[in-house]
Amino acid sequence: MSGAERLTASEAAARLEAGTLSAEALVRDCLDRAEARATVKAWVWLDPELALTQARAADRAGRPGVLKGVPVGVKDVIDTYDMPTQHGSPIYRGNRPFADAACVALTRAAGGVILGKTVTTEFANRHPRETVHPLNPAHTPGGSSSGSAAAVADFQAPVGFGTQTGGSTIRPAAFCGVIGYKPSFGEFSRVGIKMQCHNLDTLGVICRSLDDVSLMRAALQVQPRRRVDRSPSAPRIGFCRTPAWDDASADTQALLERTASRLAAAGAVVKDVAPVPGDFLDHQHRIFAFEAARNYAYEYEVHGDKVSPALRDELLKPGRELPFAAYIEAIEAAEAFRARLDDVFGEFDVLLAPSAIGEAPEGLDSTGDARFNAIWTLAWTPCVTLPAGAGRKGLPLGVQLVGARFRDEALLDAAAWVEARLG
Repeated sequence: MSGAERLTASEAAARLEAGTLSAEALVRDCLDRAEARATVKAWVWLDPELALTQARAADRAGRPGVLKGVPVGVKDVIDTYDMPTQHGSPIYRGNRPFADAACVALTRAAGGVILGKTVTTEFANRHPRETVHPLNPAHTPGGSSSGSAAAVADFQAPVGFGTQTGGSTIRPAAFCGVIGYKPSFGEFSRVGIKMQCHNLDTLGVICRSLDDVSLMRAALQVQPRRRVDRSPSAPRIGFCRTPAWDDASADTQALLERTASRLAAAGAVVKDVAPVPGDFLDHQHRIFAFEAARNYAYEYEVHGDKVSPALRDELLKPGRELPFAAYIEAIEAAEAFRARLDDVFGEFDVLLAPSAIGEAPEGLDSTGDARFNAIWTLAWTPCVTLPAGAGRKGLPLGVQLVGARFRDEALLDAAAWVEARLG
């Protein structure tokens, strides 16, 4: 390895464009790292020759598009025509989709190399798979985007796709000490992604730089790249502990309090924001359960014996039993919540909140608790988690910034201001 595997996606794209790095050399370094660190178990499918074939084609074509040959890991609930898409389930073992998901097709069109398929929990839900934390294999990397978070954190890929229905992009990124980004609901196409909840599912990006987020936004939206503004004025920040604050670890609470004080001292207007009244975690869970129970009708009815008890008995069965009126109540409450948040963002540019309860939990039987993420997934707001030190076990902690709906670029600018002051 020459060290190219440690470049961020943006750094790699700049060197690829300048001609000081070839796509083949970059992909080869990532593959070598993945082989050397196979014990992380980030990949469910990796074909080195196919990846190198794509890289060589990018080099021959002059490394076109905004991605220039940058390799991307794809979560295994996202369709790829030339690689299996198995959804973390024995039901789909060896499944070969007819076509790429929109995000994969757009990545290829932008010059990206699809490096391989990263491990997901079963149907991007709760039943864990084999991936371990890259810094301590006795701990979970989080989920459901387990493989993408671990691969990016471990320098096996500069960027990976995640999805988020509850906390499946932000939480594993925070656990693994990298950047996770969930856009405003509807900004990225979900065509070709296994549908779990049509009112919640969101494609996300896991990477190592805010500039990588802007790079992937350009590719996925087929728009000119709008670079992160790293010299904005100090933002107005609402410190939102959320109704789950008491569940946060002492390390997380101390980190958030310390961060709020530091940002205020650096010139930001920082004010406490009281949690919006209502049991929004319950509303999110109702929508999740009701929609998943129907979207997984085929798997439940035809292959129920191959669905894990954790998914079948704890989500799908209760979701089928949930009254339609309770689902509608949750949908209406979510709409009112979003309207209330729109008003909140009249006073603040971003909200500061925990990324997770604490460090990645020990053991691989769970991927952690999503309560600090689910509320914002329900809100349809853009979110980004930034690495912010470590807890008492030496594993990463993150802080989450939440922006106004469809003001993702302003969120990234504010995040850059915050990031510069976290050290």
